[in-house]
Order: sequence, then structure tokens, then C-alpha cells
Amino acid sequence: METHLIRPDPDALLRQTVLDGDSHKRGRLKVFLGAAPGVGKTFEMLTVAHQLKRDGVDVVIGVVETHGRSETAALVNGLELVPLRTVTYRHRILTEMDLDAVLMRAPRVVAVDELAHTNASGSRHPKRWMDVEELLAAGIDVLTTVNIQHLESLNDIVASITRIRVRETVPDHVIGDADEVELIDLTPNDLLQRMRDGKIYAEHTAGRALLHYFSPGNLTALRELALRQTAQQVDAQLVDHMKANAIAGPWAAGERIMVCLTLQDGDASLLRYGKRLADRFHAPWIVLHVETNRDLSDTARTRMASQMHLAQSLGAETVTIPGQDVALDAVAYARTQNVTQIVAAHPAGHGWSGRIRQWLGRATTERLIQCAQGFPVHVVPRSPGEDVVTERPRNIEPFRAAPYIAATLIVLSALAVALLLRQGFEVSNVSLAFLTAILGVAVAYGLWPSLWASLLGMLCFNFFFLPPLYTLTIAAPDNVVALFFFFATALIASNLGARVRNQAVVARHRADITQSLYHFSRTITGIIKLDDLLWSASHQIATMLDCDVAMLLPESEKLEVKASYNGGKVVGADDLAAATWAWKHNKVAGRGSDNLPGGRWLFLPLRTGRGPVAVIGLQTERTGPILDLEQQGLLDALADQTASAIESILLAGELDQARLDVETDKLRGALLTSISHDLRTPLASILGATSSLESYGDELDETARKDLLLTIHDEAERLNRFVANLLDMTRLEAGALQPRQEPVDVGEVIASTLSRATDLLSDHEIEMLIEPDLPMPLLDDVLLEQALFNILDNAGKYTNPETKITVMASSDAGSLLIHVRDQGQGFAVSDPEIAFSKFKRFKSADRSRPGTGLGLAISRGFIEAMGGTIVARNRRDRSGAELIMTFPLNEKNTK
Repeated sequence: METHLIRPDPDALLRQTVLDGDSHKRGRLKVFLGAAPGVGKTFEMLTVAHQLKRDGVDVVIGVVETHGRSETAALVNGLELVPLRTVTYRHRILTEMDLDAVLMRAPRVVAVDELAHTNASGSRHPKRWMDVEELLAAGIDVLTTVNIQHLESLNDIVASITRIRVRETVPDHVIGDADEVELIDLTPNDLLQRMRDGKIYAEHTAGRALLHYFSPGNLTALRELALRQTAQQVDAQLVDHMKANAIAGPWAAGERIMVCLTLQDGDASLLRYGKRLADRFHAPWIVLHVETNRDLSDTARTRMASQMHLAQSLGAETVTIPGQDVALDAVAYARTQNVTQIVAAHPAGHGWSGRIRQWLGRATTERLIQCAQGFPVHVVPRSPGEDVVTERPRNIEPFRAAPYIAATLIVLSALAVALLLRQGFEVSNVSLAFLTAILGVAVAYGLWPSLWASLLGMLCFNFFFLPPLYTLTIAAPDNVVALFFFFATALIASNLGARVRNQAVVARHRADITQSLYHFSRTITGIIKLDDLLWSASHQIATMLDCDVAMLLPESEKLEVKASYNGGKVVGADDLAAATWAWKHNKVAGRGSDNLPGGRWLFLPLRTGRGPVAVIGLQTERTGPILDLEQQGLLDALADQTASAIESILLAGELDQARLDVETDKLRGALLTSISHDLRTPLASILGATSSLESYGDELDETARKDLLLTIHDEAERLNRFVANLLDMTRLEAGALQPRQEPVDVGEVIASTLSRATDLLSDHEIEMLIEPDLPMPLLDDVLLEQALFNILDNAGKYTNPETKITVMASSDAGSLLIHVRDQGQGFAVSDPEIAFSKFKRFKSADRSRPGTGLGLAISRGFIEAMGGTIVARNRRDRSGAELIMTFPLNEKNTK
């Protein structure tokens, strides 16, 4: 017996987890789907709204269209209606849903009628379904209505059924992403009866509608489309549920659809058919465009960008690849992507025109069918009324004589070579000189100059080498055949050479783009300042895309232009509002987009895994879309690199700030520890001594009073040293320390320091060794004495009483050396340099020495300010620590 282990599908579980995790953020969408107007979608939506209100749910009406129907209007009563906003358009007053008012009201559920409605000019979004998307993103549940004829993928099907093309459409993904789709269904007879009773349209409109749109056949077909669409939605949800819960059942066939899109043979109906076919097989689908070396006109580029945008809105994966032969390249790509079915358009042109197109290689579909061995090819007829755009040169370039003159000279040079070769070779071999010249012209100048060279070469070959010589007459039939094959070979060679040249041009163009991207990547990798990065990115993008660029980043909770390469053009207030919207919603906004399309600038958020990090603005004086397909892909690459680089710099800044905060916390903690212990200890002693004198002064003898006064004096000096160390460290860190440069007798400074530290070192044996005739360096004697005092103070704290402390001064190799050695335990750490850290104190046995831990740090600061160095190490001859100060001696700092 064979056992199959059924496990949940990871992708289905992930989708379910994402939906559950985002349930508190994104609202739920319920769509009431009807086959035709009048089936009761709005009535049912309002009925559900009333039921929700009775259940205690906060529900309002954002917008509703009653169309004069009394039953529907009656249901509006009892529900809160958010006031509509008025818009003046072409001297008419229009009312639209007030999106901002609904967002400010923030209900739990809002009813929004007519999902496919087109908003009046000047609205935030051109379509109402975009308003619904923003409401859902704000966490508001939405009830909405739509008819089946408004779905984008079914638009041409409905047009062919009803003979009426609906202009207002909704992308299929809006319905596909809905949490619930409820089919509102009426039989054709019931719907027709409602029409006759005047419950749908007025009497004068109903009669015309019954003759055209509301025919029994149309309603039956629309009803079937609605039923199928709803069935596909339910089936997708059911299959996803089965996969997530490991329920055994039928699986979708592993189909993969590819639509071969060209501007010669196809239109939008091709994309809609591909969408329906993919939905039918529950399969992913790709829209492929093979970009040949033939340049496109501005109109054709705009059309292709529109087609690709439509394909993306239908849920397709859009791909553009370079190539020479559309059919061969499309089939090759299909094999690499494991495509199972190909969709192509019926070729334009019939009869002789179609044959000529096929002979010229322009009929892509015929060649695709010939090449697509093993692939089913669906040939889709063009929908009536849609124009076919053919690829043609972008601009007819003016005739340039230089390539033709060069081709003529090259052929004449080949003629001279051929005349020399005629003396010892056959005529057939002489023709190779002309073929070589023609091939060179094709590679150097392209197709048409090579065709001119072919014609000129054939005439020269006939005139100079075929009898009768020096005439264009051909006497022998075999010479006619030779001339024919010579000309045919020349044409083929010129065509192949021109193709190689075009491929080289395309390859060079793409190599330049790749090199620019590589150079840009290398450049931004080495940039550590954000301003430099933004300027470099804006310059690179403006150069490669030939447009004005502005880089915007948030500051003080608002976007500001941080860098630009726009020739002085200013981002206005309206455009800045579009940029802010793009930043907040992480979507494209501005010129040519679906959001705030009326602006002059196009704004794209730069995204990373953490969200948007900046906004890039693009502007150009050219009409039409700012970017074509190739530029869009290039911008995506540049934007991704820029976003990653910006995020890296921001993260580096955050890391530095985090490190600074950690160090600040450490210093703050160490300082508080010093203040709370080492500064309070002398204060406590002073307070204790003074209180004793105040309370018992008359009872104490002279010796006791002197001891208390001495305690006050010693502790006050100790406190003064602590405060002085803190002030000295503040001066060092602030850079306010300016050492004097005067000749210093180092021996006197050492003697003065030892005298000052007598009380601190009273329990130790002091040894001073000064080299005779020691040079006098240019130093600051006050700073040197304080640095030496801190070192001696440190030595006295960390060595046992009765041990020796030695101070030596000597000169060696142009340097003044001062050694301070003790006979303590030495440094118990692997790196003695840590002793110079601020607030660093060591423990001896079970006790911690009093002090702020700033003495050696201040000494190093003073010594380095005077141009010297100090190092710490353990003694090599015995136990103990040794600190060595070194100051340079030269003519500039000695006397």
C-alpha cells in the first residue's frame, strides 16, 4: 500500500498568514456583482448596510446612485450620508464622493456605489476604485457595486455581445482581491419586466434600451459571464483554502500562458484574451514584447507603453527582450520559461498585402506558427473598431549623401583591385572583390548604402568584365545567370552585413547602459555623505534618462528637495503635494500616473525592505509619457541602487548615533558613579568634621581640633583635584586648550611636582634621577606639572606603602624622555593602554581606589597637546608599572 503525505501548501499558508496579520490594518472589500443595470446591486448593498447598523456597526454612505428608483431611495433614509463635494466642470456643477471627509469620519464600514465611475477632473484619483483602495488602506471596510461589463478583461467580449463598448472599466485585480463577491442575479424575463414597469429607466429611455442593450440574448450572455466570473472567484478561494488546510482534491493543470505582443498585428483584445485564457486554466501568464532594431515612432512607443500598462493591470508579468527575429526569439523565450501555450494576434492585411508582409518577414503570427513546434498557438482576431499601429521609423531622417559617396568610392576601389586581378584570374574569382566591398559597406554604413553598393557593383561587373566589354549588354546566356547570382549574392551579403551592424549597434547601446550602471554602482558604493549621494544619483538619472530630476527626503515630517539636476526648475506646491502623497502611500503619483495625474512632475518612491526612503521626481518638456519601456526598466535599476545606497548611509548614521548613545550612557554612568561616591566621600568627611567642631568644639582639646581642621583641608584639596580633573577633561574635549611654548627646565618641574605631591606620596620612597645638562624643550610648564602630578597620584593609589616610585628624565636620539616607575602589581590587563580611558579605574585586592578615573586620560591629553606622547607598560626588570613620556627635541622647540 502506498501512502501519500498531504501537507499544507506553504504559499497558501503564507497568504493566509499575511491576511490574518494585516486584518487590523487593511479594510475588507465586499463587491456586489451584477450582470446588467437594474438587477438590484445598490438595493442589496443598502439592505446589508441597514443590517450592519442594526448589529451596532458604524456604517455610513460615501456615495450612492439611486437613478430615480423609489425602492432604492427609500433605503437611503436611516443611514448616515457623508456630504458630497461639488466640482465645477465645463460650467456644470458635479457632485463626487468626498474622500477626505470619509477618511476624517473614519467609519467602520462605508458604502460606495458605482465602483467603475470616473471621477471629475481635479479629483485626487481619476477612478473611484482608486478611492476605494485608499479607503481600504486606511482600515475602512467597503461595500461597493459593479456590473460585469466593467471588468477590464471582459470589455471586448461585452462589446461584441451588446455592440456597445463600455469606456469605464475596473482592473480585474480589484475584484480578484475582494474578500467577498456576491452575485446579484435576475433572470432575463424578470429584468425585462422591471424595465417595462419603469423601475430601471424612465419611460422614454426604457423603450430604446429594450431594443438594444436589454435584449433577451444579450442579458443571457451577460448573465453567463457574471456566473462564470463569480464561479472563478469562488473556485480560487476554495482551492486556496484546500491547499492551506491540506484537503485532498483536484489541482490546477500546470499551464503557463505567453502572449506575444507586437504593434504590427495586435491590439488590446489580445491581452484580454490572454487574461481570460490564463484565468480559465488558473495559470500565470506573461506578456512578451521582442524589441527589434527597427526604431519606434513616438506614437508607437506611447501605444506600447499603454499596452504594457494594461497588461500589468490585468495581472500579467511583462517582459521586453531585444532581438532580431520576433518569432524565433519569442519561441526561444517560451522554451526557457516552460510556456505551454502561446497567444498571438491575427496578422493585419489580407490577400496580396498579407503575402507581401509574410515575404518581408512582417507577419509575425505566420512565422510564429511555423516556428512554434510543440506549442499550441491561439490566434486571436482583432476586435472591430480598434486601429493597428505598425512599427515605422520615429522620424524620417534627412537624406545624407556621405554614406553613398563612401560606398561609391569603396566599390570603385574594388573595381581597381578587380582590374588588376583580371590579368591572372578567372572572372568568377574577380567578383569576390566586389562582394568583399559590399560586405564592408553593409557593416560600416547599414542596409541602404550596401544596396546601392550592390547595384553599383553589379553594373561595374557587367560593364568591365562580361562580354561585350564596356557595355551593359550581355551576349552569352551563361553570363546572365552569373550576373543574376552575383547580384543575389550581393543582396544577401549586404542584408547580412547590415543585420550584423544593427546587432552591434544594439549590443553597443546595451553595453553602454550596463557600463553606466556598473560605473554608477561603483560610484555610490564609495560615497559616505548623503548630499553627495543624492547629487550623484540625480545627475546620473538625469543624464541617462534625458530629463530633469529632483530628489526629495523627509525632514521635520515634510518632504523637501535635497538635491536636483533640473536646470533651475522649481517643484511647485501642487507637485510637492503629489510627492508627499507618493511618500505616504508608497505609490507612484503625478504626471501620467493613476494618482494625481495632472501635475508636471512624476514622483516615484524609492523603496527598500524597510519601506520608502526617498522620493524621486522626473520632469521633461516632451509631451506624452516621461518614460518609455526601456527607460522604465533603466529607472527601476537606478532607483533600486539609489534606494539601497541611501538606506546604507541612513543605517550607518543610525549605527553611529547608537554607538554614540551607548558611549554617552557609559560616560554618564561612570560620571554619576564618580560623583555619587568619590565626590560625596570628601564632602561627607568635611561635613562630619565641621559638625563635630560646631557641636563639640568647646569640649575638644587642641590636638583633636587640629586633626579635624586637617581633615577638612585634605578632603577639600582632594575634592578640588576631582573638580579640576573634570574641568580639564571638559577643556580637552572642547578643544579649548592652547599650550604655551616656552623653554622649560624639566628638572625644576619634576621637583615642583614631587613637592606638591608630598602628602599623597608620604608613605612611599621617592627617587628622582635627572640627567645632567638636560636640554630645555619648548613646553607648557603648568600642563607638564599637572600631567606629571596625575601620574604620580595614580602611582601612589595603586602601589603598596613603603614601595619606591622613581622619576627619571633623560634625552635620547633627539627626544626628551620622562619615566615614572613604581613597584606595585603592574597592569593586570592584556592592553595597558586601557589605563588612559576616561573613568577607567582598577581594583587592587578587594577594594577600589578612590578617584574619578580621569587622571591618566587628562595626562595623555595634556602631553599630546604639547606635541608629546605617553605609553604605559609593565616593568621588565621586576613587577610594577612604567609610564614613559616622550617630547621631541629640535631647533624649533629647544634653546
